[in-house]
Amino acid sequence: MQLRRKNKATSEVSTSSLNDIMFFLLLFFLIASTMANPNVVKLLLPKAQGKPAMSKKPIMLSVNDKLEYFVEKEPVSKDQLETKLRTRIGNITDPVVVVSIDRTLKVQDLVDLLEIGNKLNIKMVLATDKNK
Repeated sequence: MQLRRKNKATSEVSTSSLNDIMFFLLLFFLIASTMANPNVVKLLLPKAQGKPAMSKKPIMLSVNDKLEYFVEKEPVSKDQLETKLRTRIGNITDPVVVVSIDRTLKVQDLVDLLEIGNKLNIKMVLATDKNK
């Protein structure tokens, strides 16, 4: 007498449709992650019709390695620098000062100049050398 069954009942799950769904989800998240960059700041930038024209001449401020200050090649002491810049900008709207400072000086010397510019509401631009 044979008590074993010839047909065993097996249970299986069809996963072919799940593979398709997972593939489409993977594509969706890959495309969405490349489109959404959290490190980007969205700005509305102005547009220009031609090349920008400089209507005013920037004031040149130079500092050499001996901490000697020059405003337009005229030597000025550090104490008189603020008053010299104040008289130099006069009634100019949005004055710009180009700062040329020796690379061997400390960062604090540059910060002191920037504080003077901030006190006088001057745009300060740091001049750099193209060569390393």
